[in-house]
Amino acid sequence: MRKTKYLKILITLLIFTGIRSVKAQQYPFQDYKLPFEKRVDDLVSRLTLEEKVFQMLNSAPAIPRLKIPAYDWWNETLHGVARTPFKVTVFPQAIAMAATFDSDALFKMADYSALEGRAIYNKAVELGRTNERYLGLTYWTPNINIFRDPRWGRGQETYGEDPYLTATLGDAFVRGLQGDDPKYLKAAACAKHYAVHSGPEPLRHVFNADVSKFDLWDTYLPAFEKLVTQSKVAGVMCAYNAFQGQPCCASDLLMTDILRKQWNFTGYVTSDCWAIDDFYKNHKTHKDAAAASADAVFHGTDIDCGTEAYKALLTAVKNGIITEKDIDVSIKRLFMIRFRLGMFDPAAMVKYANTPITVLESDDHKAHSLKMARESMVLLRNEANTLPLKKGLKKIVVLGPNADNAIAVLGNYNGTPSKITTVLEGIKNKVGQNTQVVYEQAVSFTNDTLLNYLNLDQQLAIDGKPGFKAEYFKGQNLEGTPVFSQMESSLKHEWQEGQQMEGGLTANHFSARYSTNFKAAQTGNMTFELEGDDGYRLFINGKKVLDAWSRNRWGAQTYKLATVKDSTYNLVIEYWQGEGAAKIRFSGGTFMRTDFNALVKRHQDADAFVFVGGISPQLEGEEMKVDLPGFSGGDRTSIMLPQAQTALLKALKNSGKPVVFVMMTGSAIAIPWEAENIPAIVNAWYGGQSAGTAVADLLFGDYNPSGRLPVTFYKSDQDLANFNDYSMENRTYRYFKGKPLFGFGYGLSYTSFRYEGLTTPANIKSGKGTTLSVKITNTGKMQGDEVVQLYVTHSDSAIKTARKALKGFQRVNLAPGKSQLISFNLQPGDLTYIDENGQKKPLTGKISLSVGGSQPDETLKTSGNILSQTLNIN
Repeated sequence: MRKTKYLKILITLLIFTGIRSVKAQQYPFQDYKLPFEKRVDDLVSRLTLEEKVFQMLNSAPAIPRLKIPAYDWWNETLHGVARTPFKVTVFPQAIAMAATFDSDALFKMADYSALEGRAIYNKAVELGRTNERYLGLTYWTPNINIFRDPRWGRGQETYGEDPYLTATLGDAFVRGLQGDDPKYLKAAACAKHYAVHSGPEPLRHVFNADVSKFDLWDTYLPAFEKLVTQSKVAGVMCAYNAFQGQPCCASDLLMTDILRKQWNFTGYVTSDCWAIDDFYKNHKTHKDAAAASADAVFHGTDIDCGTEAYKALLTAVKNGIITEKDIDVSIKRLFMIRFRLGMFDPAAMVKYANTPITVLESDDHKAHSLKMARESMVLLRNEANTLPLKKGLKKIVVLGPNADNAIAVLGNYNGTPSKITTVLEGIKNKVGQNTQVVYEQAVSFTNDTLLNYLNLDQQLAIDGKPGFKAEYFKGQNLEGTPVFSQMESSLKHEWQEGQQMEGGLTANHFSARYSTNFKAAQTGNMTFELEGDDGYRLFINGKKVLDAWSRNRWGAQTYKLATVKDSTYNLVIEYWQGEGAAKIRFSGGTFMRTDFNALVKRHQDADAFVFVGGISPQLEGEEMKVDLPGFSGGDRTSIMLPQAQTALLKALKNSGKPVVFVMMTGSAIAIPWEAENIPAIVNAWYGGQSAGTAVADLLFGDYNPSGRLPVTFYKSDQDLANFNDYSMENRTYRYFKGKPLFGFGYGLSYTSFRYEGLTTPANIKSGKGTTLSVKITNTGKMQGDEVVQLYVTHSDSAIKTARKALKGFQRVNLAPGKSQLISFNLQPGDLTYIDENGQKKPLTGKISLSVGGSQPDETLKTSGNILSQTLNIN
């Protein structure tokens, strides 16, 4: 009886739910039983011209009459979900993940990132916040530009200098991010920046790249071709710069002939942000926004990011420059992506739509971040078995600008985790309380004179209360009545965009004023340091002394104030934040020059020095306002390690104690003196939230280093070609004619490996592939990973192609004394070359296949022998 009663209730509920569902489905596009194509056609047919145009902005508004929610297309997940107001897992920077040579690990990283992104988006839907940036499911990643020149500040976002490695890792990322559901995307990836784009940053809005057909198809396009034609990437971002006289987003060759016609790309294209404005403001190829926007749409650019240029499409249609049917093509592509993401279907139908917020920073995700950080680190030098260090040392001195730098390990385009482990923390955690770990910064990145920070708590007060009076305003101009005011003991804030603040204010387009009085403790000088993102200024006694109001980039400035003891100085700091993360920090102290000899003498009882230097995303990155020796506009003007760091390392070397140089960087650094004199050098990149743990694991032998360089480390600036020249002549390991300091694919281990028994056919037919196998044995005393690399070389001088080219790699883990047979399957496309007309042709004649732990002519002492075999292609 009870079962019958419950059954009747269930039937009633199902009928009622069905009636409600039918009523809700007013239009065919809302019927999830119909194919996406029919639903998209129906939806677009119901839009007005103005509604269509506004859907082509990255911040697409809601269409209430059709119950279409607002959606912002702009989101990032380069190495974990970026810029979101939620705490997330931050994996190593892209260039570091490339150093793992581990496509399976990168696939899993992308899968985990998509899960966290789904959880965030689901929460945004629940909160009605789908209109906010960095909460959507369309990620403008991966960056698969070729890192052709180490001076490019954004090279850290790429997978290195090699087209094969870039394409393979990019493919793994896209497949991991987009998922394997036959109907729905887990998230939508976007290959950028299409296609010939790699600096200089200060010129990117005006630069015109021009390369030969050979370089275009041999170097710049292979990764894009693979991701479009094989990985089925959902989106492509066209670059700022022009290509052969046309802006990339309106390039006949790139956008129409290659992307849409040859590759049959049916996904969406977004401009880089503000790139359409560049048509008429910087490239001067178009007279106004209407002409620029129409031409971009003609060439298949569906979204105008970061600006309002596409609103001029209304004028373009009115004036007959473009038709509404032309706009329909783009609109249909955009809504197709949103339908494929399940945005218009019941959550119960989309397996990703119920991903809970609890997946953020899950144990599996954090463990994988640590795994990738470990695999990414490259042991460049280890003389006299300096590493691994013994855990029983009595005193370790840790030095350098990156030793306790939580900013550096996160790279750029990053999210914010709940916990970041710096190298200093990692070492302390590793050695425990029985080892004394002493920290001194000693140098900045470029200078041996540092600000000795003082505790100003007792010297700052206002209205009889210690600290700052803080006033927060809606909007960026400090206008109107403050949304809220409060006293703050110190000024050190960081916000993610959209983070909730007091009084209902969110960290997006807000401003603040901080007021206090400083009472000088002595007569002399006090240096105030102010840093922030986006803009700030400092007033002392009503006079403006620091002004970065239009800076729009993270950075620090200092002002030296002459003080009289017991005198009071009024300080007012004004700050605004626009889009993206926000930070403002205020401190004070006195500058002091580090005496290196005194430092060494002070620590003459040290068992080892660990110097953590290199560079930082504070110096290299996207269009930055940085002007320091060796750095300009986000790029580098020199690849040499800054002289101040070399000078300190020389002093440490003279101590006679073991010296370990842990180098953080997103690009190749020239360290000729260090490579000859410092016994142990580890390249640790920007290793993500667990970077410090990973470095400590390697330094003390709990992890056997196995990373490989995805870029060439040159000896000096003299090895570099003109930065503005996009020809690949004498660039990267494939065409460089000199001898590098450390070559592409280089990386040492704590154990050793031997290769034997290379087996491959002696002859194959032209246009066919082949297989080969090799036996690898761990001949050392420690378990470890080896990255097995396969290169193809040829000796036919009549064919212009790479001197040597990576065509396969595998990561294998072996215990001491153990062996494994490794097989490679070369596809027909791996045995081709590009002719002068940009056409792919099969190789013929004799070629050489080389297998080992490095390039064929750069044998490593820990990877042993390189095996090569000649193959005849008939």
